Amino acid sequence: MNTSRKTPKRSHGAEPYAQTTAAPDSTTLPAALHPNTTHVPLHHTRGDAVPAQTQAWAAFLNTAVHNGLDPTLVTQWLTVLADATGSPVLSHLGSMALADYVDRRLTVILAGLESTTHSPYLAGLRLRILPDLGHLPVGLITTGMIQDAVYAWIADGCGRSTVKSTLAMLHRILRQAVADGLIANESARVTGRQHELLEPRALALRDWDALTELADALVNASYNHYGGWGDAIVHSACTATRIGEVSGVRVEDIDTEQWILTCRHQTTPAPGGLVDKAPKGGHTRHIPVIEPLRPQILRRLHATRGDPDARLYTGPRGGRITTAVLRDATHWDEVVHTLGHTHLRRHDLRHTGLTWMADAGVPPHILQEIAGHRDFDTTVRYLHPDLRTIAEAGDTLTRHLLEQLRRSGRIPRRW
Repeated sequence: MNTSRKTPKRSHGAEPYAQTTAAPDSTTLPAALHPNTTHVPLHHTRGDAVPAQTQAWAAFLNTAVHNGLDPTLVTQWLTVLADATGSPVLSHLGSMALADYVDRRLTVILAGLESTTHSPYLAGLRLRILPDLGHLPVGLITTGMIQDAVYAWIADGCGRSTVKSTLAMLHRILRQAVADGLIANESARVTGRQHELLEPRALALRDWDALTELADALVNASYNHYGGWGDAIVHSACTATRIGEVSGVRVEDIDTEQWILTCRHQTTPAPGGLVDKAPKGGHTRHIPVIEPLRPQILRRLHATRGDPDARLYTGPRGGRITTAVLRDATHWDEVVHTLGHTHLRRHDLRHTGLTWMADAGVPPHILQEIAGHRDFDTTVRYLHPDLRTIAEAGDTLTRHLLEQLRRSGRIPRRW
């Protein structure tokens, strides 16, 4: 039994439709549903198809999804089948176990994901998602089930970064299941005890003194008290950039007239060693250089002797900085524990900068540009007011009401 190889229009990340021996031939499928058909008349023939035909159609379309056929087109065919036969074809596919679905669609699920991110995502899939959720039908996975799994991961000693990358992988899986028509919406949302994963404000250092105290302590803990570690820490917090982006800063990226940093490079680990590439998201962005940071910038610019391609921040031997190198060289874990920042990670310096900017009143759309967030909902998480800001809002309202009464010449009855 032969089926012709077709490459129809497909959604982003989909692979070409491949030939398989499991797919029925054109005599099994109604003409309106066969891949060779360019026009699809929607005849309402409910009840005309026998169960064997319905199962054959479902098997054909299921195989098509497995081989990368456009999920939108497949979903349209499934809708036509359900309408024509009264058979719950969509429910049939939605009952597939999560492990089976991932096995069939992993290539598409990972499409567009940077290769350097594959390792932690796949580790989360193999070690946590599949053991705890893989046996469940895709259509029956609920937010509560996901929350229970997350609680178990935390109880097992998984760190915040590990849980976060695992949830990111789960989100990609369920988002693809939505695109494939298996479920109506993805439910990989966690609340409650996972506030530390979703509320970046809670991860920020409290103020400038806390930042400089941390930087000095890390320098003092490092070999030969290398000051470059402290400079990298301060730069990361003040510009809300990642450590890899700090490592990627070149002399030419600093405009000392307008005091603007152009973030266009990052250093990141990759198979075979470190690589330099565009920042996360692939977009260059512009970041203000605040006044407290400028003396440090000028000092480091002077040390480069005017070479526009020179890195502003390097290790003690001139090498590129990574978050792992910074952690090991400064005894990060011991230092932050001693200072009372038990759960602080290098990436939390970025959270610090964005939280400070939000509290300073930087407009949300500008904050989104500085951060490089594609999704505005990510930026909004930095805008939650603290108790001091809420109290100030109450004082502002009180003054407003008093001013209204003063203008009208009235006296408040209950004040």
